[in-house]
Amino acid sequence: MGEICVVGAGGIGCAVGYALRAAGVPVRFVDANPNKVAFGQRDGVRVGERPPLPATLVSFDEWVPAADATILLCTKCYDNAAVLRKLPSGVPLIPIQNGFDPQVTSHGHEFEGIASFVSECDADRPHTRITRPGELHLGKRAIPGHRFPSATCTLTEVFLTALRSTRLFRLVEVDTIEPVKYAKLMYNAAISPLAAAAGIDNGQLLSVKSARRLFFALLQENYRILRAAGVTLGKVGPFHPRTVAWILRRKWLAGLMARAFEPSLRGTYCSMAGEIQKGRTELDNYNGHLIRLAESTGTPCPLNRAVSDLVTKMTKDEIPPTREVLDSLADRTPRALQYVA
Repeated sequence: MGEICVVGAGGIGCAVGYALRAAGVPVRFVDANPNKVAFGQRDGVRVGERPPLPATLVSFDEWVPAADATILLCTKCYDNAAVLRKLPSGVPLIPIQNGFDPQVTSHGHEFEGIASFVSECDADRPHTRITRPGELHLGKRAIPGHRFPSATCTLTEVFLTALRSTRLFRLVEVDTIEPVKYAKLMYNAAISPLAAAAGIDNGQLLSVKSARRLFFALLQENYRILRAAGVTLGKVGPFHPRTVAWILRRKWLAGLMARAFEPSLRGTYCSMAGEIQKGRTELDNYNGHLIRLAESTGTPCPLNRAVSDLVTKMTKDEIPPTREVLDSLADRTPRALQYVA
């Protein structure tokens, strides 16, 4: 088996790569940030208060993937194209991302991963903290009539065996990854744009009334879009999406659940945090995908459209995140909020 390359030494890449290194698997980390590469070459990769582990880090510009490498794609979706251009034909690819990217979908890879734990990495060091425990789901893609080479399965078995030996997160094997990926999309497309636009942490989505109302309404709309599209949803976190939808239809219960979950989300941030200020986000890979699904079935999606317009404008015009933008969003979509706590 060739080397495993973790492309993107961010929160998820560092956590998964560290787990593999701790199990004795040779890993090469690839990142575009020269400061992070230099720090890692000198001091290794680290998760939380665990001891740093020596690791091989290389700059993305200098990286030339070997033909027998296995690539763990842990970048933001907007960086996928640059990675895919470098890959030799037939190299096994395992994306561990949240968004939906047509370029990655058309690659023909067999396995994908979805992380439900929250991991926040330092900007210039391969040192991450898992701020909310969770799981890493790994499963096959459902591609009718497609048969994958047996070598890919062998590589994935090695990958699974190595990850089972660590305690950083719980590994969950699923038959197909799409139900889990779509369930995660339902949440991410509600959490990320609202928290990023308002500049708040995930806990404040539940403690700030204006944020909570928009968050609950967007979750409900996302669920309706996915159901109308005939998408099978899996379970991510404590409840299945249909249970979440049932809870949200009962305002008193939704309010109680919000107070119960808010403390565990304090100080954790969405994957889109800080991206508006940098001038690019994964909005099209989250809400854009849902809007396209809604258009394919004629399902109304006023909140997704309003959120998409807002974040696009903020990103383009360099508008800083503030809570006030949530009030403007609520004013634009009053009917979508009338049944929400």
